[in-house]
Amino acid sequence: MLLMHGLAGCHRSPLLVRLAARFSGRGVRVFRLDMRCCGAGLGLARFPYHGGRSEDVAEVVQAILRWCATSPSSLPAAEAPPPRLALVGISLSGNILLKYLGEAPERVPAAVMQAVAINPPIDLAECVDNLSGFINRWYDRHFVRVLERHLRDHCRQRPDAPLPNGPRKLRRLNDFDNWYTAPVSGFGDAATYYARASAAPLIPHIQTPTLILSSLDDPLVPAALFLNRSATWPETVRLTMVPGGGHVGYLARPGLDPDMYWLEWRLLDLILGGSGRLAA
Repeated sequence: MLLMHGLAGCHRSPLLVRLAARFSGRGVRVFRLDMRCCGAGLGLARFPYHGGRSEDVAEVVQAILRWCATSPSSLPAAEAPPPRLALVGISLSGNILLKYLGEAPERVPAAVMQAVAINPPIDLAECVDNLSGFINRWYDRHFVRVLERHLRDHCRQRPDAPLPNGPRKLRRLNDFDNWYTAPVSGFGDAATYYARASAAPLIPHIQTPTLILSSLDDPLVPAALFLNRSATWPETVRLTMVPGGGHVGYLARPGLDPDMYWLEWRLLDLILGGSGRLAA
């Protein structure tokens, strides 16, 4: 399975670390992706990742399938079963994952058996606008501080990385995207970036069995994004909205599971099924 982190995260994000341990313990080969300029990939790319980098996911999926197809096996190559792959995208990577599945569904390999997008901001403009509310302003400024620090680290590693000219007064995520993300990535401005990178228009085209999981009380990704659109989605896409969980919180009271990490146990149930293997 392939795990993909959220905004400014990396392969060391605690949720990815725990999921990797749980699935590896069940015999699943787990890959954790560092998006461009994140984690171990900090100095490898001149240009940053953003909410629409589905081409990077496509490259990684193909690489994983090549690696797994050439792995040692007790069976002759002609008899070895084809690799099966599950994809999990968290928060911003959930949007990237859904965009990958929907923009060219005929090019998604048959080996991709299922996908899970957790709290994906499928309409980037609406989600960024949602941050302007009084309660969410703290998140807005926090994201800007994190991204500015991330950009400084990136530029130290890659002095050749492009950096926009002009005044720099960044208080909101929209400011940062207008100043840096959009022009450096070839979108021109934030509005164009949000429109072209959002997965919402592409979800009706998804052919891979896909679960979208979010919560009604997510302060960053409004529930209306899903509830107002899900009627147009195909049978391959299933929406599950839970009452509580915030933005990728999903903690439960003790008793039902061995620990309180509700989301991780549900992913084990969903992806492995009753067989203990990747469900077909």
